[in-house]
Amino acid sequence: MEWIYQQPVKIVFGNGKVNELKGVIQELGKANGILVCSRSFKKSGLADKVFEQAEGLLTAVFSDVSANPEVTEVDACAALMREQGSGFVVALGGGSVMDLAKAAATIATTEDSITLYHGTGKELPAAHLPLIAVPTTAGTGSEVTGVAVLSDHASGKKAPISSPNFYPEYAVIDPELTYTCPQAVTASSGIDVLCQAIEGYWSVNHQPICDAAAVHAAKLVFDYLPLAYQEPFNASAREKMAEASIVSGLAFAIPKTTSSHAVSYPLTNVYGIPHGEACGLTIDYFTRVNAQGKDGQRVEDFAKAVGFADMDAMADAIIELKREIGLRTDLTDFDLSQTQIDELVQLCHHPNLDNNPVKITNDILYDLFDTLTSQATKKQP
Repeated sequence: MEWIYQQPVKIVFGNGKVNELKGVIQELGKANGILVCSRSFKKSGLADKVFEQAEGLLTAVFSDVSANPEVTEVDACAALMREQGSGFVVALGGGSVMDLAKAAATIATTEDSITLYHGTGKELPAAHLPLIAVPTTAGTGSEVTGVAVLSDHASGKKAPISSPNFYPEYAVIDPELTYTCPQAVTASSGIDVLCQAIEGYWSVNHQPICDAAAVHAAKLVFDYLPLAYQEPFNASAREKMAEASIVSGLAFAIPKTTSSHAVSYPLTNVYGIPHGEACGLTIDYFTRVNAQGKDGQRVEDFAKAVGFADMDAMADAIIELKREIGLRTDLTDFDLSQTQIDELVQLCHHPNLDNNPVKITNDILYDLFDTLTSQATKKQP
């Protein structure tokens, strides 16, 4: 077995660490920064607090970021960076904010639109503005990956872009920032952490350091996500989920995600299901599918390492976890027609499927959607 591990992001973890952001910026050695955040943080005052604590090192704010960041938003953010002559970027928010900031920080060094690189295979330029990522959700892992997932509404496309210069220079992880996450965001981002860990482990690109991170992160999710969901101000649960999120990011950053993420893109893009919830919808199904492949023992080994008797027990526990935190376990409420299912099957053929240890055929995808649309799977009250 041959493998390479690289993680260029300096991780700063701990309660209250957002209050030390000025010191991180000074360590970076840059000035005239731009703060990229969600509209909600502009309204809540968190963005103003972070801006003021930087004491002049931040000079502009961009907050026009949607839940699934769009290519036009990336271009608008990059245009503001050019206009301001920004020297660095602070991304304060969830995966959407970080993905947009990553892409804009590179495009700002050019006169290009991000559409030249989105789903085209064209290599991004190496120049970029340095980025400090400050996640406010326990999910996505975007703060330690070189990937940005973007949507293009004009073409109906949602796809990731990978580039080494998308890695932030710093990730500042402050669990206290997750206390105000709505329950639905806690649930969706939390199940995304679990999917990243599981998929990173069984990916065809798996390697031992990422394997160890995947097991650790998954254990934390099973143990602490229900508590973080039920008790949003439980300091221990929030800290452990923040730990799970960053470790899960390390688990999949190199191996990349697989089948559940591939299927999630059309479920989000076409039907508006939040990203994490869309990933979690199929992870138990693909657990059973991948356990039947030639590398199925890895799935069994993972389940046992996390603390289950076998992979079936883990798959059942995932279903129960989704129910416990209010996530969907089927698609029955969409009342999908055969034509819509046909379209979904075709849209699921995303490059991430190539990372899956079992070849995902149309027959498997039709069986998946048959399972998800069957009334027999409908959630119990």
